[in-house]
Amino acid sequence: MKMCNNSIEGSKQVRGYILGIVAAVSYGANPMFAIPLYGMGLSVASVLFYRYVGACMALALVMVLTGKSFRLPLRDVMFMVGEGVLFAFSSLFLFMSYRYMDVGIATTLLFMTPVCVTLIMWLGYGETLTRLTVVSLCMAVAGIVCLYNPSGGTAGIIGIGLVCMSSLAYAIYMVAINKSRLRDVPGMTLTFYSLLFGSVVFVVNLDFLADLSPLQFTPACLLNIAGIAIVPTVISLLAIALSVRDVGSVVVSLLGALEPVTGIVIGVCMFGERLSAINVVGVMLILVSVTLVVLAPRLKH
Repeated sequence: MKMCNNSIEGSKQVRGYILGIVAAVSYGANPMFAIPLYGMGLSVASVLFYRYVGACMALALVMVLTGKSFRLPLRDVMFMVGEGVLFAFSSLFLFMSYRYMDVGIATTLLFMTPVCVTLIMWLGYGETLTRLTVVSLCMAVAGIVCLYNPSGGTAGIIGIGLVCMSSLAYAIYMVAINKSRLRDVPGMTLTFYSLLFGSVVFVVNLDFLADLSPLQFTPACLLNIAGIAIVPTVISLLAIALSVRDVGSVVVSLLGALEPVTGIVIGVCMFGERLSAINVVGVMLILVSVTLVVLAPRLKH
């Protein structure tokens, strides 16, 4: 009986690791679908509008099929609207950055969200910064400096600024959930409403859809729209939820290091981007920095 339980536990862990890898890789695939759509003439806001609406529909279908609740207390609706706006701006800043910098570098910088969360908790809620956390923050800053490309001029600075704002917006989104009643709302329900209310931001940004780039009904365009709505959103979300249940949030956070790695591979293989030695050092500094931030609570004990 004990051997049977150990076997079941072992298979759960293997499944959890596999799903954690799937979640990280699928989320890192954002630029694989976004950049070709830009090349077809779609604006950033249009791509995100199609992504959010498509993801909403796909997620709603999954929730219906799996019996998940759409219930959201009336008193939390306005707060959820605010969260949707933060969620949308995080996506908008990230997708805008693709126009100013290599997608691999952008995805790596976005991975700094846990560092931003740590800073917010320190500045806003008085949480103590350990020596390890301070070292991690310094490494993250050094990593950003290594990723800056002086030859890119103003565009490079704009790109880094946009990704940092994306990371900050998502960090505020996560802290706000953790510090409010929304922490009791199931993750899938929370994401559905974040996408639903976030899509309104793009409706307004597109002058109430007057400036919406029309869809090209070609296989390439439709596949990229479907891909960006499903792969980095629905698949990533479902894989994260199942992986956390099997192996825990710390392991899933560490496996998240595959997000920037995926972005870099896509950038190099699909879009011919190049990484200098100093860029590689910057990527490694940020990966180690975030890993230390995630592990800090455990190492403290």
